[in-house]
Amino acid sequence: MHRIFVAAAALIAFSTTAQAQDAREIGYAEGALGFQAMVEGNYDQALVQLELSEATLADDPAHMINLGSAYAQLGRMDAAAEMYRAALECDESFDIVLAGGEVVSTREAARRGLNNLRSEIAAR
Repeated sequence: MHRIFVAAAALIAFSTTAQAQDAREIGYAEGALGFQAMVEGNYDQALVQLELSEATLADDPAHMINLGSAYAQLGRMDAAAEMYRAALECDESFDIVLAGGEVVSTREAARRGLNNLRSEIAAR
């Protein structure tokens, strides 16, 4: 089954446009992906939401990407990299809509997350 939904993807600078602020998780329970909390810059809350939904979404690449994004924003780079790599290795891949409105596959979003993470670490 092919799905498209909105993913936060802190791996790309969050947009503060109305589009990002009005977006919701599509096909998921509200808050399951921590999207709105991340758009608002509340990464601690996003992490709580993501951890609460982990039991049912542990194998979901979108969940892994957002968990990686939350970890990265909270300075937990090793955990972030682990989540992005897990999303890349998932058997399932589907299109997601990033906070800025761009549609990409979960593999592409995870790849971007890893690349941005590497760039951020190298800049230190």
